[in-house]
Amino acid sequence: MSVNKIDVRRMDKNDLQLAVAWAGNEGWNPGLHDADPFYAADPNGFFIAEINGEPVGTASAVAYDDNFGFLGFYIVKEELRHLGIGMKLCDALLEYMGDRVYGLDGVVAMLDKYVQQMGVAIAHYNARYEGVGRPAEATLADISSVPFEELERYDRRFFPAPRTAFLQSWISRPGSQGRVVTDGDRLVGYGVIRPCFRGFKIAPLFADTPEIADQLFRELAGLAVDQPVFLDIPVCNKAAQELVERHQMQKVFETARVYHGTAPELPLDQTYGITSFELG
Repeated sequence: MSVNKIDVRRMDKNDLQLAVAWAGNEGWNPGLHDADPFYAADPNGFFIAEINGEPVGTASAVAYDDNFGFLGFYIVKEELRHLGIGMKLCDALLEYMGDRVYGLDGVVAMLDKYVQQMGVAIAHYNARYEGVGRPAEATLADISSVPFEELERYDRRFFPAPRTAFLQSWISRPGSQGRVVTDGDRLVGYGVIRPCFRGFKIAPLFADTPEIADQLFRELAGLAVDQPVFLDIPVCNKAAQELVERHQMQKVFETARVYHGTAPELPLDQTYGITSFELG
C-alpha cells in the first residue's frame, strides 16, 4: 500500500461493526450484537485510522463520565504495523481522555510497551476460560423481573462510573439472556449470557457469595447446552478460580487490567465474570 497520509477520524456505527468484525478475526470472540451497546456507551469514543481512504486500524476510548474512561479495540492491520498507525490512534485516544483515569485490558505480551509508553500500572490479571454448557434446572428469575434502577444500582458497585445507556442495551440484545438472585427485595447477584462469534459468553457475572455465583453460572451455562461457554475472571478472585475448575473449564487467554491514574477500588472478590475486555 502506498502511504500518503494516515488519517484518524471518529467512527459511526457502521464503522464500529467493522471493528467488532476485526476483533473477531483477532480471536477476541466478541458478541454478535456488541456494536449497539458499545456505541451507546459513548458515540464519540470510537476511532478509525485510514490510509488513502482505506481502514487500517481501530481503537476506542469510551468516556463514561468526566472522571473515568476505558480503552480498547486497539487493532492495526498486521501487514501495516510498522507505519506509525498505532501511535496516531493512541494520540487520538489520549487527547480525548484528557485528565480522566482510564483503564484497559492488555494482552500480556504487550504489557511492557503499555507501561513504558502510556505510564499505566498493572492492577490485576484476568483469564478467559472455556467450557461446555450443560443442562441445568431453571430456578432463577429472569433479569427483566427486577426494576432496571435496582439492577443499575447493583451493577454500579462493580464499575467505576455510571453506564446506564450501555447496560440498558447490553441486557436487551438479540439472543442475550439474564438471570438474577434476590434476597427478599435485595439483589444479590446477576449474570448475562450472550451469543458470540464462537459459542456463548457469560458477562458479567457478579455475586455476593460463591454459592450465588455458582447458581447463576450453572443456570446461564444451561442455556447453551453442548455449546462452548466462556467466562473472563479476575485471577485474584480465588472463588472464581475454583468455579472454573469445578466446571472443568480450560484457560485459553490472559490479559492484565491496567490503569492510568489511581486504580478504582472494586469488589473483585465478588466479580466472577468481567463484562468486557473492550469496555471494562
